[in-house]
Amino acid sequence: MADHTPTGPIELGADMDYAEHEKTYSTFITLAKYGTMVCVALIVAMAFGFFTPAGFFSSTVLFLIICAVGGYLLRDVPTHIT
Repeated sequence: MADHTPTGPIELGADMDYAEHEKTYSTFITLAKYGTMVCVALIVAMAFGFFTPAGFFSSTVLFLIICAVGGYLLRDVPTHIT
């Protein structure tokens, strides 16, 4: 059988830019937590609008209230690894 083991130098790639990696990770986590909050607020508001006689306007107001309170509460949640 043929031997296919590498004989040259091993390519290790460029050095890791840890500052950029941390910035990208922090941005991803921030988008994920606020995106999840908006999805949950939308589902709750839709359920409120469909299953109660409140209507569209009341469910829209509920959606905005949930987003405002959720945004206020999520602003202090850490997004970095310690």
